Amino acid sequence: MINRVEKLSLLSEMIAFAQTDENIKSIEYNFLLGVAKQLEISQADFDYLFEHPVNYVHLKSFSERIVQFHRLVLLMNLGKNIDRKHLAKIHNFGLRMGLNHDAINRVLDLMESFPNKIVPPDFLIDIFKVQYN
Repeated sequence: MINRVEKLSLLSEMIAFAQTDENIKSIEYNFLLGVAKQLEISQADFDYLFEHPVNYVHLKSFSERIVQFHRLVLLMNLGKNIDRKHLAKIHNFGLRMGLNHDAINRVLDLMESFPNKIVPPDFLIDIFKVQYN
C-alpha cells in the first residue's frame, strides 16, 4: 500500500498533467476528485495541490506505477483533444515512472482501437507484463 506522501505525489502529478491545457475542465476535475477519494485524500487537501504541488515521489511498486499510468491515460482521454503534445507528455510521465518504453508506445498506439479510447485495465496489465518478463 502506498503512503500519504506517495498519494499526494500521484495526485499532484495528475493535476500537472491535466493543467497542460492551462485550465482544467469540470469532467477532469471530477475525475481527479474521484481518484483523490479513492486514495482517501480529503477535498481540502486535493484542492490545495492545485496551488501547491508536491514533489514527485517514485513509486516502488511496479503494479502501482501501472495503475497510475492507466489513470493518466484515462485522464488524457477525458479531454478528447489528444495531440502530439499530450502523447509526448504522457509518454514522458511513463518513462519517469520507470515503465518500459515499448509498452508505453504499445498502449498509446492501441488505445485508438478501443471504444472511447479506454484501454481495459486487464489489457494494459498484460502489455506491461509481457515487457516486464
